[in-house]
Amino acid sequence: MGALVWLLIPFVAAVAAGLWGSWANRTRRIRSDGPELDGYARFRAAMEKSHSGT
Repeated sequence: MGALVWLLIPFVAAVAAGLWGSWANRTRRIRSDGPELDGYARFRAAMEKSHSGT
């Protein structure tokens, strides 16, 4: 009986991880990467500007 309890622990952890993963992935469809990519593009443009005097 004790062995079944020890096997139940990873099974419950796997089910919990699957539920959390599906919940975390559902918010990804609503939110796009647009703002993050726009911010990165602004960062790259700022870093590529030539600085006079340095």
